[in-house]
Amino acid sequence: MRVELDKDIEARVNRLAQSRNQSVSEVVTRAVEQYLERADQRRATLGDVMAAWEAYQADGLHVDEGAADAWLSALERGDMPDLPPARN
Repeated sequence: MRVELDKDIEARVNRLAQSRNQSVSEVVTRAVEQYLERADQRRATLGDVMAAWEAYQADGLHVDEGAADAWLSALERGDMPDLPPARN
C-alpha cells in the first residue's frame, strides 16, 4: 500500500518516529490502528444510540432528568444506587 502525505504531515511523522526510536512504518501503522479503533467505537455507539431511540419510540419508557441527575450524583460520590425507575 502506498500513501501520499502532505509534506508537513510527513515531517511530523518523521520527527515523531525519530523521537520514539521507531520506524515511520511503525508510527503510521499505530496511527491507522488507533483511527480504526475510534471509528469502530463510534459506529458501535451510534448503533446503541439508534437502538435506544427505536426502543423509546416503541414504548416511551424513559428516566426523567431529575432522577437521572440524582443517580449520576450518587455515582460521583462513590455510592452504588439502584437504577432510577423508567416511566412512560
